[in-house]
Amino acid sequence: MSIKNHKYKFTWAILNLTRLMEVETDRKTPTKRKSSFYSIKLIICVLVLFLFVILFQAETSSLDSYSLSPTASSWAFFKKWKGLALKANHGPSHSDITDSTIISKLRESVTFLPLKDLRFSETAMSGNTWFMSSLNDTYEENEAEYLYFPSKASKGRLLCIKGRDVRDGTKSSYALAWPESLPDKTLFMKGLTFLSDSYYDYVNLWHGVCAMAPFVGWSMKNECLRPTRWVLYHWGELRNSMGKWLQNLMQATYGEVLVEGFEKGDDGPYCFEKAIVMRHNLGNMGKEKKLEVFDLLRCKARGFCGINQADRGREVNERGEPIIRLTLLMRRGSRSFRNASAVTDIFARECARVEGCLLKVIQSEDLTFCDQVKVMSNTDIVASPHGAQLTNMLFMDRNSSIMEFFPKGWLELAGLGQYAHHWMADLSGMKHQGAWWDPNGEKECPFPKEDPECFTFYKDGKVGHNETFFAEWARRVLKQVRISKLEQANKSTPLKSSACIC
Repeated sequence: MSIKNHKYKFTWAILNLTRLMEVETDRKTPTKRKSSFYSIKLIICVLVLFLFVILFQAETSSLDSYSLSPTASSWAFFKKWKGLALKANHGPSHSDITDSTIISKLRESVTFLPLKDLRFSETAMSGNTWFMSSLNDTYEENEAEYLYFPSKASKGRLLCIKGRDVRDGTKSSYALAWPESLPDKTLFMKGLTFLSDSYYDYVNLWHGVCAMAPFVGWSMKNECLRPTRWVLYHWGELRNSMGKWLQNLMQATYGEVLVEGFEKGDDGPYCFEKAIVMRHNLGNMGKEKKLEVFDLLRCKARGFCGINQADRGREVNERGEPIIRLTLLMRRGSRSFRNASAVTDIFARECARVEGCLLKVIQSEDLTFCDQVKVMSNTDIVASPHGAQLTNMLFMDRNSSIMEFFPKGWLELAGLGQYAHHWMADLSGMKHQGAWWDPNGEKECPFPKEDPECFTFYKDGKVGHNETFFAEWARRVLKQVRISKLEQANKSTPLKSSACIC
């Protein structure tokens, strides 16, 4: 039987019980009539209150824990059962006045807290983070942790933001409010909002894609929902745009990208009809889910740029030798090769020794977004100095190979950041074939080796070369890729991909 039927049956039983008690009271002696009347009224009020609590529990327990579209509002429920209670007492209804008063009080009670909580600055990305620090994340197996509004966890309340400071996140604030009692002068933002806070930024390719990936994962699990807008924060400070490369990638995935700058009103508040908040980047997302997310991004980008990769992995020449596409992805300026021609000659010689090997030398700065997608979609091995351009590896087929080069000083001083593209290879299903750290620099750091200033000194230096090492390394990787391509070419049918599920 439905909860609704239980409600009416239970209410009817209480009303019948009330009537029986009133009839029974009429049979009592006149001397006790007055006191009995008040006792019965008290009992009726207690029973009605008890009924209200029981039914409220039944109503809330029937909702899905994290419903994306709650079926009943809290205030509709309140009005419904308040009316029943008033009828049960045979008293006059003052519901309009009472509702107005309660809504006004709830509106006044909305409390805005600093968007960035400096008490957690030492653990900015841990636990609840310093962004919206009072709120607890939702954890699901294999998924990045997130906040969703409205939900049972938020007790049906919407997320509201006030302020748009771009330099100090403590000057902006957030609150939760019931849909029926939003703060005065609220600007209501319809649709689904993707709201991100990143410790890094949205311009750098690597950092940007790591901030966006959890939204893609969440969307994949929730009927491929698309955002109406994006709201971007860095350390709680509002950002009005994302880098062009990242914007193109999100446009390929979701269509038009609108980054909200909160320019329709002074400081708001702005309240969101629906909002998903990510503040841990990839967070607890599992390995398989990461691969699925990057498969989808790859597929969407290729479709956006009109690239059809059907059977490319089975390419062979006229003698049945697999085609191996080797790309030298060059940089200008910082971390570029000191002698790019010498490096090109080494890889050209080794490529020429392998039948079916095709070498391309590409300048990364000269490519549009779709040029980058096309080049990397047609690359089996990419060799490139460390830099954001290597994030484009996500457009390569799974199991493609990466060769990375660093200037002097990085191995000893760069810390974990130098392994970003090892992680990127792991996220996107590639094989990172190792790295070469230049032991020689053009100049020696004038500071002690342990001084942080030394890394700044070396960070943007040029990359040298070691002809013997580069040749042996290229030979080894080409051999591995050739064997893999032969195995792939001998398979009777290619594996069907479900990458573009959205």
